[in-house]
Amino acid sequence: MAPMAAPLPFLSAREIAERVDAMADAVARDHASSADAPLWLVGALKGAVFLLADLSRAVSARTDRPVIVDFVRTSSYGAGTRSTGEVRFLQDVEGEIAGADVVIVEDIVDSGHTARMLLDHFAARKARSVRLAALLSKPDRREVEVPVDYLGFEIPDRFVVGYGMDYAEQYRHLPDIRILDE
Repeated sequence: MAPMAAPLPFLSAREIAERVDAMADAVARDHASSADAPLWLVGALKGAVFLLADLSRAVSARTDRPVIVDFVRTSSYGAGTRSTGEVRFLQDVEGEIAGADVVIVEDIVDSGHTARMLLDHFAARKARSVRLAALLSKPDRREVEVPVDYLGFEIPDRFVVGYGMDYAEQYRHLPDIRILDE
């Protein structure tokens, strides 16, 4: 699929790095009490891969607590620019998370359907705590309210790409975030 127009600059790599550092400070602070038990950072593929990599390194540098990185895979967008509202669960974490502290790492919370499904999923698997970290949140698009415990940026209802987020598998590699106008 050909891009609609060249994406416009929105958030710089430096701005993103500063917010990820602040998020890591909060995650490490909130999970310092259980230094002997691992902290699970669970990224939602594919969009959160860059955030998960940066956040996990930053959290690990701030705590002695072991950090486990794993992934889940869901789908709600397909090749479009709007969430379908129907979330398909495609891949779960590989390890046992009962009794663990879990931070779900999302690139963006849009409608809230995927985040709600993941929060409920890990609670049902008996995680001790489940929190949500998201680089971006679009409150104007929210259909299901979810708590975003660690937030990078609140943004308007625009379709963004870069830093892991894509349009039809394009632009994911960009180090910054850009707006893709329709």
